[in-house]
Amino acid sequence: MLKDKNILLGVTGGIAAYKMANVASMLVKLHANVHVVMTRNAAHFITPQTFEVLTKNKVYLDTFDETPDDAAHVPHISLGTGADCILIAPATADVIGKLAGGIADDMLTTTVLPARCPILVCPSMNVYMLENPIVQDNIEKLKRFGYKILEPSEGYLACGYEGKGKLPKEEILVDQILLEVGHVHDLEGKHVVVSAGPTEEPLDPIRVITNHSSGKMGYALAKSAAMRGARVTLVSGPTALEAPLGVELRKIHTAEEMYQQVTDASKTADIVVMAAAVADYTPATVADQKIKKKEGDLSIPLKRTKDILLSLGENKRPGQFICGFSMETENLLENSAAKLAKKNADMICANSLTQEGAGYQVDTNILTLITKDGNEQLPLMSKLEAADRIYDKILFLQEKKA
Repeated sequence: MLKDKNILLGVTGGIAAYKMANVASMLVKLHANVHVVMTRNAAHFITPQTFEVLTKNKVYLDTFDETPDDAAHVPHISLGTGADCILIAPATADVIGKLAGGIADDMLTTTVLPARCPILVCPSMNVYMLENPIVQDNIEKLKRFGYKILEPSEGYLACGYEGKGKLPKEEILVDQILLEVGHVHDLEGKHVVVSAGPTEEPLDPIRVITNHSSGKMGYALAKSAAMRGARVTLVSGPTALEAPLGVELRKIHTAEEMYQQVTDASKTADIVVMAAAVADYTPATVADQKIKKKEGDLSIPLKRTKDILLSLGENKRPGQFICGFSMETENLLENSAAKLAKKNADMICANSLTQEGAGYQVDTNILTLITKDGNEQLPLMSKLEAADRIYDKILFLQEKKA
């Protein structure tokens, strides 16, 4: 996802500097060309050699730390201007203040000043240092100058205090870079609404009717859209997943709540992707107290829930694209094609529970993209890759219609 991208990591003198070794490794695995510039103080917490082994690139600590190979260029200029994205983490109060004041007195600050790429800064320090008005003013100055400030996490700090100031998990830092340069922003300016996960239909205060959906496909669709620059609203039933970065999450439980939230969000949506496994039926009545076990069998009257995809199709605005999902155990293509026509959708993504590697609870999927122009069979791939292919198809169809 980061092939041919030059990512520059600026590591400063905070205890969390050790985490950046894992960040560098994760970026290399995504095929990025990773360069690391450290402050002298950072070298007290982690050695430059660690990053050199991980990245296979020279690590710079000093503006005048040049070798004969550097004679043809000025490293602090070429590294800064050649970067596709810069992440400064952990960012100490000292370095934040220097950048906000335009001070360039070490290798890191002289490398950042000439850069013209997205610059991400993640403050990490003692909570009281972070809350200092001068530090907060410097952070606000960086925001005004176009730097993107990543919010530090809360928790137990190395200094023994509790509060805000922890460097976020490595995965979050990498995802922030992916948001910036992991994909062409071909969905920029568009609002994408995605539904995900199961619904829970209550029988009584304790029991619910639900299904096996993990939400993984819907969350992958939300993440892919955000990486491609869209404004994303994710309407999700109960899952164990964390919302992707850059995504507005609306949590729901029932099919009725899903209907209300999707209907509301779709009023401004350019693209709606219904990947949720919404209950077709819900109990006709919900008991106020726990239903007690009795002799004999129990019958539960059910009533139909609102058909969200049908409602979206009936109220589709000009230029709006509606994509549904179809999970089948038999007659996959026939049933999905019928759903496409009945719901007035623009595309149906069909997958079968009978195919290994597809369906619920797994990280892969096998989809058939069904439109009025025909079917496109996708091979087994990760759900994030499948999400990308779905948006590729949507953009192609929108361009073709235009």
